Amino acid sequence: MRYLTDRKRAEGLGASGSGVHHFWAMKLSSAALLFLVPLFIFTFGPMLGEPHADVVAYFARPFPAIIAALTIVVGFKHFRDGAQVMIEDYVHGTAQKVWIIAVTCLSYGAMATGLFAIAKIAL
Repeated sequence: MRYLTDRKRAEGLGASGSGVHHFWAMKLSSAALLFLVPLFIFTFGPMLGEPHADVVAYFARPFPAIIAALTIVVGFKHFRDGAQVMIEDYVHGTAQKVWIIAVTCLSYGAMATGLFAIAKIAL
């Protein structure tokens, strides 16, 4: 039988076992958005007010479609992680689980809808 101290049993777990992962995921996604959002604005901005055919032709090119898709994926992943942390901090009990599931479904649903729209235009 192994005898472990409390410190040794808890080492590497943090408060809940996943806090460091959430922290680094948020830092990485925010750093990615720091570059993706300006690129998205500069690729999407010139198309505002243009006719539908021009916008479809523009987003059929690979670079604008990839920038838009990456911005959607990273943006909604960042939203989901941030909303989950906020819910974990302020909502307790069964409502916490329900809200986390709802936010996760909303995030992935919006992400899938955006990617489907871009794929339909680009392909």
